[in-house]
Amino acid sequence: MENYERFRDQMILRDYLARDRTALANERTLLAYIRTFIGFIAAGAGLIKLFDDRLSFVSGTVMICISPLFLILGFIKYHRTRKKLAPLSASR
Repeated sequence: MENYERFRDQMILRDYLARDRTALANERTLLAYIRTFIGFIAAGAGLIKLFDDRLSFVSGTVMICISPLFLILGFIKYHRTRKKLAPLSASR
């Protein structure tokens, strides 16, 4: 993204629309990470509550413990991409 700063004066409408699509895709990706986080918590809780064997308890606990990693990873990825897009937004 840094390479595009020198072409900022030459950007046309198609380039601005592509940047906007990238920003929207970044938001959708964050929402997908949040959805995965919620899904892992729900699946882990379901395994723990519905089944009484040891394997279900361990796998449910692992899923619940791993789920915050998806949330953290999603926010890190979102903010990195947003920071790369920020210099391009200042040109409008």
